[in-house]
Formats: sequence, structure tokens, C-alpha cells
Amino acid sequence: MGPPRADEVATAKVAKRKVAAVTGGLGGIGRGIVQALARESFDVVVCGRVFNREAFSALESSVAEDASLSFAAGDLADIHQHPKLVESIFGAFGRLDCLVNNAGVSVKVRGDILAVSPESYDLNFDVNARGTFFLTQAVCKRMLTDEPICEESARCIIFISSANASVAAPERSEYAMSKAAMAMMAKLFAVRLAPTGIVVYEVRPGLIKTPMTAVASERFEKMLAKGFTPINRWGMPDDVGRAVATMATGGLPFATGAVIQIDGGLHIHHY
Repeated sequence: MGPPRADEVATAKVAKRKVAAVTGGLGGIGRGIVQALARESFDVVVCGRVFNREAFSALESSVAEDASLSFAAGDLADIHQHPKLVESIFGAFGRLDCLVNNAGVSVKVRGDILAVSPESYDLNFDVNARGTFFLTQAVCKRMLTDEPICEESARCIIFISSANASVAAPERSEYAMSKAAMAMMAKLFAVRLAPTGIVVYEVRPGLIKTPMTAVASERFEKMLAKGFTPINRWGMPDDVGRAVATMATGGLPFATGAVIQIDGGLHIHHY
């Protein structure tokens, strides 16, 4: 037998590697998720509002050599862009096994709940809740069109919410409320998709060192100095990424709608 043809090699790679899409995948927690999935034999579609060549090239150089990345552009808040975004996601590698809803925004200004502006409120709900819901809906419809039923846990949807889905944060109330909506969203999709073999998880990061938390880093450093969480340190994007990779590879069997707290124990009520 001679060496395999190029199309045979390509077919073998498709059969071997699974495909994930990560919204907001160029930086922060999303970057850590992309890197972790690439280590676990996933090719990854990195989704973002606009393409940043420098950031994408740096991300490509940081993942395993045998992993392939693609970029899909689309504004999550603009649902009219979703059809094109979904086509780009599924067209990149010909299939999709895991959607990670990571993209999100925070408040325009941290402060008194009595001073929250309609603009900041609408932005948080347009991206974190409305946009995420309708993109997930569109992706799931396409998944079920491509393959109505799959083996249990072979495909999954993962929502990256926040510890603030349950822990009140009055200084960024609109963000917390939008993440609470996402938490219910995960449960609802879990019930709907379970009969098809697609499982759903919600990940609640706590204090993670990213550009989003940098604006309040001085405050959090003081809180950590006093013993803020049982595991008393900053979380890192890779902490979240490794948890997501565990779920995406089927490492949590017989589970759907589960909430995974990656927060150093922040959620534990204790005294």
C-alpha cells in the first residue's frame, strides 16, 4: 500500500478531532478555554465581534501544534448577524460538538443600583442574556438538523455565567441580573436537549484575573489579603478552561444542567 492520499489524511483528522466554538475566545477567560480545548484534541472556532489579527496569531501560537483554529466574526448583541455567524461556525470544520457561551460584557460604571442607566442595563442583557439565548437556539437547531440524536454527552452546550448569578453584587447589578438569567437559560436548554444526547453545563467563575476584573483589582487584592475565599487566590483563565475541557470531553457523565463553581469556594456560606 502506498502513502495515504491528502483527502484521506484530512478525513482521518476530522474523524479524530472534535470541534468546539467559543464566543469571546480571543482574550480573558475565553482564551484560556480555547487553549484548554486545543490541548484536548479539539479544533476550535474562535468567535468575536471583530477580527484582531495580532491577538488571533498570538492565540494560534499558544495552542498545540496539531490543533487548528478558525475565526468567526459576529456581534452577539445583533441577532440579525447570527445566521452568518452560525454558518461560519459550522462551516469552519464541517461540524460542531461543543458550544461554549463565554462572551459577555460588564457594567458601564460600577456604582449604586439607584444610578444604573438604561444603556448599561440594555447592553448587559442584549449580550449576556438575549444574544446568548438566540445564538444558542440557532446553534442547537443546526446541531439537531445535522445529527438529531447522538450518544449521551457526545455533544454539549456550556454557559459561562458568573458567581454573581447567585452572589449579589450591588455595584454591578445589571451584570448580576443578566448572569442570573443565563443560569436559568442553562437549565431550560438542559431539559430540552437531554433526549437528543446533548448535555448542558453552567460554569460560574469567581474572582478570575482578566481585563474585565482589572478595573477593580486593587479592591480585590485588599479583600484577598483578609481571606476573601477558602482557596484564597486569584483564579486564572486556565482554571476555567480546564473545567470546560473536562465537560467537553465527556468527563462528567450522567449530568446535565449542572452548575460548576470555579470560584475558590466563594459560593460557600460560612463563618
